Amino acid sequence: MATKQVRYQFRKDRSREHLLKNGAHRPRLSVYRSLKYIYAQIIDDNTHSTLVSATTLSKEFEGKFETSAKSIEAAKALGAAIAKKALEKGISEVMFDRGGRVYHGRIKALADAAREAGLKF
Repeated sequence: MATKQVRYQFRKDRSREHLLKNGAHRPRLSVYRSLKYIYAQIIDDNTHSTLVSATTLSKEFEGKFETSAKSIEAAKALGAAIAKKALEKGISEVMFDRGGRVYHGRIKALADAAREAGLKF
């Protein structure tokens, strides 16, 4: 029986492989959700570099949320912030990499907010 970590890594690798095979010309919006914070970065896989990044841990979001930095409210704010930074850098289309997590809750809220702010995926 595989452990939770092994199953998570398998899902993460499977989704990343699918993304890279089907849309290698676009940068990837990678989302990581920890127990306390949410992290998002836009990565160019051709040059292996991070183009834009944002996290609920940053000073920009400090004290901004009523409940915590891991709430759906925080995810929406982070989605809007990453989209704004990406559009400033001239990035309008990305691939969404949920990182092996279910497209639900905070992950979905971040993606919806990024779409509403003008990012296409």
